[in-house]
Amino acid sequence: MTLIPGQRWYVVQTRPHCEAKAALHLERQGFGAYLPRYLKRRRHARRVETIPAPLFPRYLFVAADLAAQRWRAIHSTFGVSHLVCQGDTPAPVTDEILQQLWSRQDAAGYVRLDRAPRFAPGDKVRVSNGVFSACMGLFESVTDSQRVAILLDLLGRKVKVVIDAELVEAA
Repeated sequence: MTLIPGQRWYVVQTRPHCEAKAALHLERQGFGAYLPRYLKRRRHARRVETIPAPLFPRYLFVAADLAAQRWRAIHSTFGVSHLVCQGDTPAPVTDEILQQLWSRQDAAGYVRLDRAPRFAPGDKVRVSNGVFSACMGLFESVTDSQRVAILLDLLGRKVKVVIDAELVEAA
């Protein structure tokens, strides 16, 4: 996104689950709006779905020129709770923060998140759901961004099992 000279980025807090609505209404009023989203894996009723979700729930960025635009109208926009301020003036966000977010976006506009392993090799883990539910084991490695290898103690010996990373929790 490019800024018109004089515009700066600010943070808006939205009402719960109203980020997209607030962005739409801010754009209709002539403000620039940026709602960074990522693809979130959601487990519901034994199904795993990938859905778009806000990167910062209840927050979005708005571009405004405080000298030329009626920025106080942001406070009464549908979906907006308030504009984050320092005293009586909106607190600007540095351009570097937004540049870093934009550089991590893929072709579809979603921010790519680096998935660092939550566990170190040898950490004790428990399988929370599925065939091996409640089994204890040792974390071994990450196979890809969505699956992990763990060593389970089955029938008196260690067995390597590769399962969904979302099913593993700390023991």
